[in-house]
Amino acid sequence: MNQLDDDIFDDGPREHGHTRRQRRSKEARSSRSGGAGCLAMVIAAAVVVGAVFFAFGSLRSMIPGGSEDKDFEGPGHGKVEVEVASGQAGSEIGETLVEAGVIKSTSSFTEVAATQPDKAASIQPGTYAMLKEMKAADAFDRLLDPKNRVAKGITIPEGLWRSEIYTKLSEGTDVPVADYEKAEKSAQLKLPDEAEGDLEGWLFPSTYEFDKDATAVEQLNEMISMTTKELEKAGVERADWERTLTIASIVEGEAGAADRGKVARVIENRLEDVGGPTVGMLNMDSTVHYVFQERGKAGTTDEMRNSDSPYNTYKHTGLPPGPINNPGAEAIKAAGNPDEGDWLFFVTVDPDTGETKFAETQREHDNNVKEFEQWCADNQDRC
Repeated sequence: MNQLDDDIFDDGPREHGHTRRQRRSKEARSSRSGGAGCLAMVIAAAVVVGAVFFAFGSLRSMIPGGSEDKDFEGPGHGKVEVEVASGQAGSEIGETLVEAGVIKSTSSFTEVAATQPDKAASIQPGTYAMLKEMKAADAFDRLLDPKNRVAKGITIPEGLWRSEIYTKLSEGTDVPVADYEKAEKSAQLKLPDEAEGDLEGWLFPSTYEFDKDATAVEQLNEMISMTTKELEKAGVERADWERTLTIASIVEGEAGAADRGKVARVIENRLEDVGGPTVGMLNMDSTVHYVFQERGKAGTTDEMRNSDSPYNTYKHTGLPPGPINNPGAEAIKAAGNPDEGDWLFFVTVDPDTGETKFAETQREHDNNVKEFEQWCADNQDRC
């Protein structure tokens, strides 16, 4: 062979002491070795990933709501009362239900709530009668039904004085009466400027379910807020809020349900009758009763009507300085929209039945008063 043939078939020139065949053999071994290394790495990664999934699965089984079995089968058993606090988010309500043993997991409740956001937002604070181990969807529906609310509210009737309201609030919440009296001067009290610092008339009568730890100021603020809402609902301009509440309080103190609009009209007519027979005097017994903080008697005495109190409408013209009690929605509506009529007088001729007679003239009124006097003669201990 000549030199050229040797160059073609030979393993070629040596590099670093190895022929090409030796290098191919070495590369093949390296390739096999590298492949085994990669395989080992893949196997190791698989082991790690498997361990992660195993650990995650174990953690899910330990986290409430993390496992597939995160809801009770229902329908539930036994009875338990659960309190939904004002301002609680869906997750917080869920936690409350879990703690009470009503549902199995918070997430089961929030998932149901997320599908019905409008209904979830309508859940009202209060105490609810629930069952143990309910399905989350059933618990959600139960909270939407007012029939399941436990009546633990404090009912404030129409026409009470604020001192009487404080007593009722204290009895229902265990907050001392002194705390409510102190709250009148609190900087946190959200009393409108129109009230000029006087709470009388601004504590709306209704049934309230306060949070267990609600302070006197917080309770009073909720009642004040309800009053402003009722004034706005009745279409009363803000500039007339105090005047309307003052008239409404007199209506509340004088009239039965059927006569509120008429009594409100009598008040307006007498306020305008400065040059007429009433000379702008209201002559309302309820204002005198307020001065003496007296209830239970029909009518007033000469001595009571001679009081110098600015609230005595037998001695002072116009409206008293402010409301004489805390009126309800119907009285506020009547004050804001009185019935039409020319009456200047009225008298409840039978306090037992509430029968009230209205008159446009003094003579007609005097005849009606005789009926009341006869009732008093028959019920002397009540007049």
